[in-house]
Amino acid sequence: MKKTDHREAAPKHFHVCIFGSARIGENHPTYTLVQELSRQIARAGLDVVTGGGPGLMEAANRGHHEGRTNDNSHSIGLNISLPSEQESNAHLDIKKEFSQFSRRLDSFVMLSNVVVVAPGGVGTLLEFLYTWQLIQVKHMENIPIILLGDMWIDFIDWIRAWPLNSGLISEVDMDPIFFAKTVSEAMQVISKAHENFKAGGENFCLNYKRDSRLKTSDEKSK
Repeated sequence: MKKTDHREAAPKHFHVCIFGSARIGENHPTYTLVQELSRQIARAGLDVVTGGGPGLMEAANRGHHEGRTNDNSHSIGLNISLPSEQESNAHLDIKKEFSQFSRRLDSFVMLSNVVVVAPGGVGTLLEFLYTWQLIQVKHMENIPIILLGDMWIDFIDWIRAWPLNSGLISEVDMDPIFFAKTVSEAMQVISKAHENFKAGGENFCLNYKRDSRLKTSDEKSK
């Protein structure tokens, strides 16, 4: 396994970031769903980025290794040090360790051209809402956020019933959100975003180029 800075992860590559629970094991249907989605991502020659840990993160990194046909794409893990010590999974080509969630979140958004949000808990919600909020205030490109699985439907219904209907957010704020129940539905959105990326050149939706205020303190010092 190669251990390197995440900025070495081929900035010209198209990165699909997958968020999801560390608690879902390989016998769960959602694990299989994420694993197969990542196989398809790898077959398309795209990178996958996860939190590098167990559960659905492992499913994504594992599926990428299973699906790719060459070494031109990467399985990337941005791991976080926790009191319970989350161990990295065994399917990473590129790995970076973080001690702070804030720096890790900024690294996720800097690498992401598409975000897939699989079922998860507080951490997954944080990653989803942080990405969405940065898109809303135009601190990152208007990339797709794909909500994978049924668990997100009621949450988005609540967003529409309360914040949206109360005028606290606008209808346009909902534009980046896509639902997908199947690998095929998710890949349709990913493929379209990849086509736009290629048409726009190497800097299209490339969040390395965004406002310097989103850089981590480590990056600002360089």
